[in-house]
Amino acid sequence: MTSPSSSRDPNSWNSLPEPPSSAILELVADLSEEFSKREALMHALASEFAQKAVLTSSWLSRVDFGWGPERVKDVSKGIWNPSSYAATLTIVSDPNGEYDDGDHGDSLYRYSYERRPPGQDPRGGSNAKLREAMQLGLPVVMLRKVAGGKFVPVMPVYVVKEEPERRRFLLALDESLRFLPDPSHLTEDQRRYAERVVRQRMHQPEFRSRVLGAYELKCAVCDLRKAPLLDAAHITADTEDTGLPVVTNGLALCKIHHAAYDENILGISPDYIVHINRQVLTEIDGPMLKYGLQQMDQRPLWVPRRVVEKPDRDRLAARFDVFKQVG
Repeated sequence: MTSPSSSRDPNSWNSLPEPPSSAILELVADLSEEFSKREALMHALASEFAQKAVLTSSWLSRVDFGWGPERVKDVSKGIWNPSSYAATLTIVSDPNGEYDDGDHGDSLYRYSYERRPPGQDPRGGSNAKLREAMQLGLPVVMLRKVAGGKFVPVMPVYVVKEEPERRRFLLALDESLRFLPDPSHLTEDQRRYAERVVRQRMHQPEFRSRVLGAYELKCAVCDLRKAPLLDAAHITADTEDTGLPVVTNGLALCKIHHAAYDENILGISPDYIVHINRQVLTEIDGPMLKYGLQQMDQRPLWVPRRVVEKPDRDRLAARFDVFKQVG
């Protein structure tokens, strides 16, 4: 018996699907390359941020992520639409700027239209390509300004909704948040998940950048100057209502001293002196215990030069009380 797929009856060909048009195939190929370029860019930004804890305007003006050096941030505008890309590549968000950008509910971020001259369509200009990013589902990099010419990358972010009447877009700060049934009305479990994701994606990197910058990229306990090995440790835990992501609630600590601080092996008194748990001081082990912890006992903490950036003494005192109770 002849199968339908091998039949030579011309009438059977009418039921076969039409092959994709060349225009569709070309679009798919172009978008595939564009996704690859955006992924490579985000990898380059993440590597630089891990090394320096900040991205500078100068560095962002010439980034080579596999296709030769190119600018990845506009010089004067917040939305960067390079002509060789189908949609917006990066956006800038300044928490102290003139636009009403910021957290929107528990899971989204609002991003205002770029302002247009009077009489022109407010939806046009640079806003058009940001709308294209939404329609094509392309990831965008958000650069959060933390100081003059200094930025923290938040990536990838996705444009998930446009509110023309409010002249703004709504962004999901993580791919998983794009698929919540109703991002504006979350269940309690969804809200907790979204808060954790937003904290990890935006607030923690920004906190790390500000704290490590204040401490001049070195551990406050041992002076280690290897940025990839440094963390921004909270004095008051960020899970508490008063655990705000501000520099005065932070300490730049290398990973071993951060872990020791969290486990109350290492304590810091409000007079900025390092203390090591009494039991640990009597232990005998390898050189890491001796030189990495025991010899840090009674060492003065290195603190930022600016008074407004020094660790809050009241927070340190409350945390040190817990350390003393442990031993």
